[in-house]
Amino acid sequence: MAQRIEKHSLQVAGPLARFIDEQALPGTDVSADDFWSGFAALVEEMAPKNKAFLERRQELQDQIDDWHIRHRNQAHDHEAYKQFLSDIGYLVGEGPDFEIGTSNVDPEIALVPGPQLVVPITNARYALNAANARWGSLYDCLYGTDAMGTTPPRGGYDRGRGARVVARARVFLDEAFPLEGTSHADVRRYYVQGGVLLVDDCPLAEPEKFVGYRGNPKAPDAILLRNHGLHVELIFDRAHFIGCRDQALLADVQIESAVSAIMDCEDSVACVDAEDKVQAYANWLGLMQGNLEATLDKGGKTVTRRLNGDRHYTAPDGSDLTLKGRALMWVRNVGHLMTNPAILDAQGNEIPEGLMDAAITTLIGMHDLRRDSGNSVHGSIYIVKPKMHGPEEVAFTDEIFTRVEEFLGLPQYTVKIGVMDEERRTSVNLKECIRAARHRAAFINTGFLDRTGDEIHTSMEAGPFSRKDFIKRKAWISGYENQNVDIGLECGLSGKAQIGKGMWAMPDMMAAMLEQKIEHPKSGANCAWVPSPTAATLHALHYHKVDVFAVQDRLRAGGRRAFVDTLLDIPTASYRKWSKEQIVKEVENNAQGILGYVVRWIDQGVGCSKVPDINDVGLMEDRATCRISSQHIANWLHHGVISDNEVMAAMQKMAQVVDRQNAGDPGYRPMAPGFDGIAFQAACDLVFKGREQPSGYTEPVLHRRRLELKAAQAS
Repeated sequence: MAQRIEKHSLQVAGPLARFIDEQALPGTDVSADDFWSGFAALVEEMAPKNKAFLERRQELQDQIDDWHIRHRNQAHDHEAYKQFLSDIGYLVGEGPDFEIGTSNVDPEIALVPGPQLVVPITNARYALNAANARWGSLYDCLYGTDAMGTTPPRGGYDRGRGARVVARARVFLDEAFPLEGTSHADVRRYYVQGGVLLVDDCPLAEPEKFVGYRGNPKAPDAILLRNHGLHVELIFDRAHFIGCRDQALLADVQIESAVSAIMDCEDSVACVDAEDKVQAYANWLGLMQGNLEATLDKGGKTVTRRLNGDRHYTAPDGSDLTLKGRALMWVRNVGHLMTNPAILDAQGNEIPEGLMDAAITTLIGMHDLRRDSGNSVHGSIYIVKPKMHGPEEVAFTDEIFTRVEEFLGLPQYTVKIGVMDEERRTSVNLKECIRAARHRAAFINTGFLDRTGDEIHTSMEAGPFSRKDFIKRKAWISGYENQNVDIGLECGLSGKAQIGKGMWAMPDMMAAMLEQKIEHPKSGANCAWVPSPTAATLHALHYHKVDVFAVQDRLRAGGRRAFVDTLLDIPTASYRKWSKEQIVKEVENNAQGILGYVVRWIDQGVGCSKVPDINDVGLMEDRATCRISSQHIANWLHHGVISDNEVMAAMQKMAQVVDRQNAGDPGYRPMAPGFDGIAFQAACDLVFKGREQPSGYTEPVLHRRRLELKAAQAS
């Protein structure tokens, strides 16, 4: 560990102390003394409370475990179980109706439904790509993926495929921006006359959808359209290799895509010490100052990525119109669980990492508040807070940010928070969780994988769980997804905040995404997670088809569809006569996913990546996917569905599969044949010690093993 510097009773690793003093503080008008004294006071006051909340989690878990053990081999009594949860304070009563009072929320969050990207903040290139994914080429996304049913042929540009792309884009334009008396497929000229868009002398069926243009109105360089709050730009260029062959000279259709993006300091990163945290914070600082850059080799040339500038147009009335060129950025902090050796308190203990993130990411966010054309136009800082358990922990988060705002000199409620609905005690108490943050809440989001991992761990003693594919079919999951929207609408989030849905985890399967992910806007969610800029552009098509606010109005009129009783149906297996082949297949599938993810996490410090599954299909993996797989095996081990020896055989067999899948990576260290490396041991810890991990989280094991590897490499 680097030499420490004392800062008002805190022992701070030198690189982090210097980063804050020399890079994060200048330009904020917050003195180093005010920051460090305020931060030290925050730790002194809040760290004991943080510890008490974690102890309360374990106390409740012990009581739930005991209840299931006492009622084992009995028919499940739902009402008795529900009453028990109320008696111990796990389940709280719903208070009176209310609506959130969150103010100064930017339109990307309050008023514009659309895709949301989530990326690891430690990778500057990914972060820039996500921020710049506000706009994407529909032509490129259709041509370069399987969105039209086939993947592009190898080699140079295929004119036949290009023609299909152009035809498919014209279909989209006809659907979203229909014309009076003609089709976009037949048009030869787009022009502006008297503030009205004419297309071969025909107007739009809804003329108000024309909102701007660039260039000469008689032959514009670009036409700007808007549907359901999302913009589409038609680009005309007779010199472009596509535009020159198009009868209307249409060279591209640019789609407003990732309206918002989450820069993640949590599940998709591997930040275990000061070095890692500085990398994360420095990239967040670059985004908030607008000067983050990343260089990369592309086609043998060095390319520098920067944040895109704004887009400028002439409005129909002749006035200037400016649109953002970047997604509205959130930053996701870590939860309440982990500590980090980057900072020690006066007694030499690691401080809660969540307190560190709260203070430092908010400080960094202040740089944006001083910019004319930055992230927030309403003077807000947006922070997602994950893995909170129940209303008391949400209220604790609200208190933390109030204290941070005080010592940074910010108005109260400058920080808006996103509440991840991914732990069961939050799901069953969601209305009261939102109430606890009613002046900050700007986002709620379901997270099926973490929610399932917590479901398995919470009900570990209830019996063996169904196979993973069958867990998804149980009633509790649809109840969970529906209730999240219903309660969000009851609490007044529509038009003020995001109601979000989870990730599409298969970045190479865009045709399937186009078929299935439309269910998210249809469900009333005004944002949903995507794994790439390309996926954002294609998912944006769904928000042109579905008027989310109209859906929300209908849902509000219909009342709540799901209640807590459905969420308390435990998805244990009712049919347990699995064949040995079915059991081994399930365990091997879980083991392969765990190993494929963990080996990169431990050996390379990669917290999120596209990992081939057991069938060599690339899936986006992060700690949430690892949590469910490890808890599932731990549950089957605990209930004797499979033995320790059989699980170890599966782990070793799948380690060889993962070795083969990574054979082309020069930085990869094989796990077989020794099976004695730190990465393999970490994966085994997640499984064989899974039942004892707090809430089934993977972080304690992964952080400990990654630090072990870094120490071995340094010695």
